[in-house]
Amino acid sequence: MDQQQTPHPAQAGAESIVCSHCGAVAEGPPPTWTCSVENGARHYFCDDCARANIRAIEGRLDSDWW
Repeated sequence: MDQQQTPHPAQAGAESIVCSHCGAVAEGPPPTWTCSVENGARHYFCDDCARANIRAIEGRLDSDWW
């Protein structure tokens, strides 16, 4: 089984991380943001978006649903 992993944005050469929901930008790895893997791709959510949608995140709903 050859699965391709999405590289972590905190690796060398990474510029900034963007919230997949609202578009907020964080310089460097934000320790309080939420990371969700959907269809093999990593999605990052800022504190505000994660807090507003925590039930959907815990229910493992794809972000398209919220």
